[in-house]
Amino acid sequence: MLNPEYIGFFAATLTTSAFLPQAYKIWKSKTTDGLSLTMYTIMGLGTMSWLFYGVLIESPSVIVANCISFSIILFIVTFILRSKK
Repeated sequence: MLNPEYIGFFAATLTTSAFLPQAYKIWKSKTTDGLSLTMYTIMGLGTMSWLFYGVLIESPSVIVANCISFSIILFIVTFILRSKK
């Protein structure tokens, strides 16, 4: 029988990696033009909620994915805030 965590890690890899092109573009261009601080803030809060949920249900795939996603979102939000100065 297939362990559900394998599906979780596969899904987590795909959804978490979706943030990487945006983070890379910000890193290379040093600009955040056109990005919504509100959207990334809400996404960050949602990601933290999923992380808390993952801890409560003791799901490694949910915990790992949301730790990584939150780190990438925090990077993006930091750059957005710095560019507004």
